[in-house]
Amino acid sequence: MESGAQFLAEHKEAVLFWTVLFEQIGLPIPAIPLLVAAGAMVGQGKMSLAAALLLPVAASLPADIFWFWLGRVRGWQVLGWLCRISLEPDSCVRKTENLFFLHGTRSLLVAKFVPGLSTVAPPMAGIFGMGLVKFLVYDVAGALIWAGLCVGLGHLFSDQLDRVVTGLADLGSRAVLLLLGALLVYVAYKFLQRRRFLRQLRMAKMSVDELKARLDAEEPLTVIDVRHARDVQADPDMIPGAIHMALEDIDGRYHEIPKDREIILYCACPNEVSSARTALKLKRNGIHQVRPLEGGIDAWRQRKYPLVRHPGSSHGRRESRAAIGAGS
Repeated sequence: MESGAQFLAEHKEAVLFWTVLFEQIGLPIPAIPLLVAAGAMVGQGKMSLAAALLLPVAASLPADIFWFWLGRVRGWQVLGWLCRISLEPDSCVRKTENLFFLHGTRSLLVAKFVPGLSTVAPPMAGIFGMGLVKFLVYDVAGALIWAGLCVGLGHLFSDQLDRVVTGLADLGSRAVLLLLGALLVYVAYKFLQRRRFLRQLRMAKMSVDELKARLDAEEPLTVIDVRHARDVQADPDMIPGAIHMALEDIDGRYHEIPKDREIILYCACPNEVSSARTALKLKRNGIHQVRPLEGGIDAWRQRKYPLVRHPGSSHGRRESRAAIGAGS
C-alpha cells in the first residue's frame, strides 16, 4: 500500500482541486497552506505553474456560482444557512455586508483571503443583484489574485519548505496522521470558540406567535429593530410599531427605552445574535425586561404577519443595489 506521502506526491493536483472546492463549499478545510505548498512544488519543478494557478480557480468556480445563484433566488435566508453551518462566529455576515457596502464588487477581489468571507461573498453578490458576467469576472480575478499570492509565497520560500516536506516524507504515514491531527485540532478549536460565543448570548426568547398575540391584545410592549442601517436599507420591512435602533447606536440611545415594560428585540441574523448582544448591553444599563425575538424578522415574515415599510427607505433594495454599483 502506498504511503500517505507518496499519495500526496502522486495526486497533488487532485488534492489541491478538491481541497479548494470543499473550502469554497463551506467546509472548515484551510486551502491556503496547500496553495503555498503548491508554490513550493512549482519552485522545485514538481508542479507546473499553470496547474498551481488554474486548478484553484477551476475548483472555486462551481461552489461560488452555486452560492451566487442561491443568493439570487433565496436572498438573505442563504446567509443564515451559511452562518449556521460555519465554524466562524455569526459576525461573518456583518463583516461581509460592510465589505460590500464599502467596496462594492471590488470586495470579491479580496474575499478569499478572509476566513468565512470567501463562502459568504458570492451569495451576497447575488442578493444585491450583481449580473452573472460581472460576478464571474470579479470572482475569477479574485481567485487568481488569491492563488497567485499564495503560490508566489510558496515559490519564494521553496527551499525552506522543501526541507520541511523532506522531514515529513521521512515520517511516512505518521506525517499524514500529524497533518490530520492538526486539522482536527483546528476544527475543534473553531467549534469550541463558536459554542462559547453562542453560550454567552443564550437567553429566554419570545416566539413570533406570542409577540403577535400580545401586540393584538395591545399589551404594553416596546419592539425594537436592532438591524444595522444598511440591512434596513436593503430590506426596509419592519414589524408594525417597531422602533429602529441599531446595535451600534444602543450605547448612546438606551435612555430612550422605557424601563417599565418588556422590551422585544429583533434582527435578521442567524441565532438572533444582534438581538442578544443588544439585550446584554441594555441589561448592563439597567434595563432587564429584555427578550430577543426567536427567528427575527424572517420568522415574522414566514408566518405572513403584517409588515410596514421603514419611513426612511422608500426605495429599499434599489438603493442598496445602487450603492453596490457605485462601489464597483
